[in-house]
Amino acid sequence: MFNKKSSRNWAMLMISPFILFFVMFWLVPLLYGVWISLHDWNISNGNNGFVGLKNYVNILTSGTIYNELFMKGLVNTLLFVVISVPPLILISLGLALVIDHLPDKLKPVFRTIYFLSYSVSVTAVSAIFLWLFNGNGGYVNNLFGSQINWLGDQPYAWITILIATVWWTIGFNMLLFVNALDEVDGSLYEAAGLDGAGPFAKFRYITLPEIRNVTIFILVTTVIASFNLYGQTQLITAGGPEQSTTTLIMNTQQTVFNLNQLGVGSAMAILMGLVMMLVTGAQYWMTYKKKELKEVT
Repeated sequence: MFNKKSSRNWAMLMISPFILFFVMFWLVPLLYGVWISLHDWNISNGNNGFVGLKNYVNILTSGTIYNELFMKGLVNTLLFVVISVPPLILISLGLALVIDHLPDKLKPVFRTIYFLSYSVSVTAVSAIFLWLFNGNGGYVNNLFGSQINWLGDQPYAWITILIATVWWTIGFNMLLFVNALDEVDGSLYEAAGLDGAGPFAKFRYITLPEIRNVTIFILVTTVIASFNLYGQTQLITAGGPEQSTTTLIMNTQQTVFNLNQLGVGSAMAILMGLVMMLVTGAQYWMTYKKKELKEVT
């Protein structure tokens, strides 16, 4: 009994820092944000009283400036999620497969090379791609002898942001895939080879099922990261051209600081969180529902 009680107390002591920081930096700000969203609150005058769900109604009512900002930002953000998630998953998996087939001495070198970009700040990344894709004398236009206005026309603005994001963040997903591939039992490939399975069959029937859980985790975290797009669009295109790359976070910031509506901005942030939960929850449900159907059939 003493040992069980001592182990339980020791376990609580070990997890108490996590619980403390979770409450301080996630739960309390979340609840405070919800509370602010229920008030007429602005930066200059502070809290002007409880308004209930009025801020949410203003955001969801067609024709209001807040609805326009929210819907425009949401559509642009969802567009970026759609175009960014597949390459962020597929390219990182491809790089991980390449590294997995390298000699053991070279694996750490290439892991480091591919991961280096992830350690660069968004400011530096944006400066690099502003120089590369500048429409007036940029490196890419000079290299190919073209006159494309990469930052001022669509779809080139989105392509620039997509390339910058993939180059910047691909290393993190790649590293997770590399670790997952390292955990695959090599005897499975040997047995499949003896049965005459080729590389594609091994990848489809051994690699993908074995790294399934890690893939789902990467998919969910990548969707969440893409929803939080801000730095690249703010620094590379400034939301242009014609606000076609303004994201939901950018419009939420504009609501708070330009329109002086902290309550409405908080409501936008809460609604954005709900949309993210719905999208990631639907992904998770569809993924495991599909798995259950396969097992039944």
